[in-house]
Amino acid sequence: MTITPEQFNKLATKDDLKDFVTKEEFNKKTDQILYAVDGIAKNFQDHKIEHIANQAAHDRFEERITELENR
Repeated sequence: MTITPEQFNKLATKDDLKDFVTKEEFNKKTDQILYAVDGIAKNFQDHKIEHIANQAAHDRFEERITELENR
């Protein structure tokens, strides 16, 4: 099977492949992205824990106020 001159011109050469990212560079960037996502997830988890603690404190105050109102 032969290829046309147009198809031949579309083939990649070694010089074309020099601009692609290497596996090492890709892994480094992936690690940076995962590290950033882990930081965001940690902040979200911390916020969630704080929200639950605030809600529990609010519930305790609500119980105390209700108890005082009933006296």
